[in-house]
Amino acid sequence: MAEPLRIGIAGAGKIVASEHVPRFRAIPGVELVAVANQTLESSRRAAGELGIPGAARHWGELVEDPDIDAVLIGTWPYLHAPIAIAALESGKHVLTEARMATDTDAATAMLQSALDHPELVAMVVPASFSLWADRAIARVLGNGSLGRLLAARVTWESGRPEDPGEHWRWQRRYSGNNVMALGIAYEAMARWLGQAEWVTAELQVLEPRKPGPDGRLIPTDVPDHVLAVAGFSGDVTVSLEMSTVSLRGRGIHAEFFGTEATLDADFGATVLRLARSGAEPPETIAIADDERDDWRAELDFVAAIRGERTVDLTDFDTGRRYMQFVDAVHESNRLGERIVLDG
Repeated sequence: MAEPLRIGIAGAGKIVASEHVPRFRAIPGVELVAVANQTLESSRRAAGELGIPGAARHWGELVEDPDIDAVLIGTWPYLHAPIAIAALESGKHVLTEARMATDTDAATAMLQSALDHPELVAMVVPASFSLWADRAIARVLGNGSLGRLLAARVTWESGRPEDPGEHWRWQRRYSGNNVMALGIAYEAMARWLGQAEWVTAELQVLEPRKPGPDGRLIPTDVPDHVLAVAGFSGDVTVSLEMSTVSLRGRGIHAEFFGTEATLDADFGATVLRLARSGAEPPETIAIADDERDDWRAELDFVAAIRGERTVDLTDFDTGRRYMQFVDAVHESNRLGERIVLDG
């Protein structure tokens, strides 16, 4: 029988508790052995709540522990690069939650460390909201059903920032250049259309005070409204709007406009509809079982470590590319001009 895979957790927040822990526990031969939170007290509390035997005072203890094989990074983005780089340099595999890093420089440093240690698995939790539809969208875009693709529109309602525990999302010192789920949205867009060639954008903070950790409203400096236009191969332009305010009730949609038809992807209802010119009602697109995908980050991570597969969703280079897009959105807003992405 193979040796167990022993995983340490740096940052045991909501997603770690609700998604990663039960999913890792369902994989034979995987052991969750220790947790490091912001303080030893919070580490012990999280370890007790999650049924994990070890509690560390600092994430560095996980990185230095010779009995830990891999590190799951569930901290706020400002710690993703330091922990990932230290873990890789200590010979440990790394799975980090999205958003990959604070900016492109940090993501590039993470990528370089992964390239320096090709024997280790370095992976970002993939954008999962579109996994059920990604292959089907690519099929429809590629098989001529729309005619020639002209443009697309992506709208993302981020929901009101009412949870004080999510205050880090609205603080640049913790979140860096990340804006809502901008990088996550772009990761999916790149699956459908390839990498963007340029972007122009406007960012706003419409609600400058949001719930803080003590329940009081605190000043925030992360935009809560994004309007962007990006150019993709084939002269396809995509408009992207993300907001906590202007899209209430809209959910997450992607619409693709062709010369012959329009494809609407409703990610809340998990349905694809094709509207042909002059035809009513829209046609629901059937998605084959082998086209559908689901959250499988933990399974993929462990399988890659065991040599059973390679990482396709999402390696550090893919994460670096979406951080580059996020940074370009900020740069366009700052300069008031189109930013060309270097590819």
